[in-house]
Amino acid sequence: MSAAATGQVAVDQLLEVLDLARTGEMAFRGMSPPVGPQRVYGGQVAGQALVAAGRTVDAERAVHSLHGYFVRPGDPAEPIEYQVENVRDGRSFSVRRSVALQHDKPIFFMSASFQRQDEGLDHHAPLPPDVPGPDDVPTMADRLARYPERLGIWGMIPRPIDVRYVGEPGWVRPGDRPAEPHQRVWMRVDGKLPDDPLLHACALTYASDLTLLDSVLSVHGEVWGPGGVVGASLDHALWFHRSFRADEWFLYDCWSPSASGARGLATGRMFTADGRHIASAVQEGLLRRVGGAAREAAD
Repeated sequence: MSAAATGQVAVDQLLEVLDLARTGEMAFRGMSPPVGPQRVYGGQVAGQALVAAGRTVDAERAVHSLHGYFVRPGDPAEPIEYQVENVRDGRSFSVRRSVALQHDKPIFFMSASFQRQDEGLDHHAPLPPDVPGPDDVPTMADRLARYPERLGIWGMIPRPIDVRYVGEPGWVRPGDRPAEPHQRVWMRVDGKLPDDPLLHACALTYASDLTLLDSVLSVHGEVWGPGGVVGASLDHALWFHRSFRADEWFLYDCWSPSASGARGLATGRMFTADGRHIASAVQEGLLRRVGGAAREAAD
């Protein structure tokens, strides 16, 4: 079994995934990594949809928010076609609708808004206190070494994002995870990205789906997989507040205000290591006990 690509090799592979082929004035085609899960990873399709939308907008206008819905599972063996609609180009804002299709059916659709640089009021909540830094918590390799049975396909999937959990992750054995109201994770792209701000926004979008829904399980000390829960993202929203580099450390502070009806709501804030609040995310997901009804999220 081949080891998962990490570091700049994995980052370069991510850049290839985000480098869509233009097939028309407002049309693009994306591919999935050759090795991956059975369904297209949600952060990938959201990141690619943002690439498609952003390539139709004046480069002086930066994305400040996106709102998307996952409506069908994507097939990683098939190309994904992206159709972009120009909803509006105003004096300060541009709005785009980006739809991802496979077999002529939408698997994801997203609205994204872009704004020219402007000045105004400025404030934000502080970085959570007493959180150990990224060098003071275990690496992903350290954590995976404790749970070889949890590897499987995940041991082969490229890992372009360096993820370091402050507490226990959701893929440990049942009973190994204490209940915690917050899940906090340090992240960064595990290599160097070009200076293009759109690419950094797309990489952050990709990373934002990795651990957010896990915060719903954290409240209950629950885990993913055998003996725990299976889930799927239903929607995803992301707001970009300040400039940042996705290849520098940021803290993803996530928590869940509510779970009911087999759905869980998760919200998160991203802070740079020096305490700047750079982005906020909200996601709702479908969560069911392993062995329960096996309907798809789009049912």
